[in-house]
Amino acid sequence: MSATILSANLPPSSFEPASLPPRSGVGLKTQHVDAILAANDGKGADVGFFEVHAENYMGAGGMPHDQLRRIRERYPVSIHGVGMSIGGAQPIDKDHLARFKAVVDRYEPGMVSEHLAWSTHDDVFYNDLLPLPYTDETLQTVVEHIDEVQSALGRRILIENPSTYVTFVESDWSEFEFMKEIARRSGCGLLFDVNNVFVSATNHGFSPQAYIDAYPTELVQEIHLAGHASDSDDDGNPLLIDAHDRPVCRDVWALYRQTLSRTGPLPSLVEWDNEVPEWEVLEAEAAATEQILGSNRIRPQVA
Repeated sequence: MSATILSANLPPSSFEPASLPPRSGVGLKTQHVDAILAANDGKGADVGFFEVHAENYMGAGGMPHDQLRRIRERYPVSIHGVGMSIGGAQPIDKDHLARFKAVVDRYEPGMVSEHLAWSTHDDVFYNDLLPLPYTDETLQTVVEHIDEVQSALGRRILIENPSTYVTFVESDWSEFEFMKEIARRSGCGLLFDVNNVFVSATNHGFSPQAYIDAYPTELVQEIHLAGHASDSDDDGNPLLIDAHDRPVCRDVWALYRQTLSRTGPLPSLVEWDNEVPEWEVLEAEAAATEQILGSNRIRPQVA
């Protein structure tokens, strides 16, 4: 498959992304569904949308689908993939892509996204999102994989910037330039994870503010926020882990405000996947996000 521009492969109506409201969203957890639907005297929690991981809904039925159906009847949803291995050297798994498509077709999400990462080698699946070198060869592979996924789904997807713990001497692109070129060649949009920027900047010693200023924010259509864990490496230097197990920290909130000053209000998701708290805690994080969004209702003009 050649790395062609997606718009040459799909009709314009299919290529245009569906939308989520420019509001705060939350990752949906099964233990929260009843509380979400019962909130506000049965009117439902005041949240703009919910995101789910596609891999949790690739079975034919059962409680997860029943719960998601009930949520989808009231709220827009975003579907986020964690296992497509977009950055992997081997071909996209056709069976996985077919199951992914079935979930997308079933729930008609506002947006669909995946990671700039790899997680498979031969027949082994790694329970992690692994980094890749930013080279011309990798770029070609990533664009071909995105093209295949978008053509199969009949719609644009968003690609998320990673959190990284190592860098590659082979890289000859900066990360933000690599992301921009992926979007230019494939026609995909970008999902901007603010916490990932802060984690990577701390781990590698660059300025997160400068990264955001250089990033192609005009291509961003959704934002992620999350908490991270603090550790140190073997030399005693700070090491942050994208743990998704605690509230968003002050520094990430500040970077979120900087991001919105460039993008204007966008759908913004709070991720909390480990040590999941009671619904009221996540609801408060969503409310804090909504408050910041409310002060950025006019989209700025970025040169």
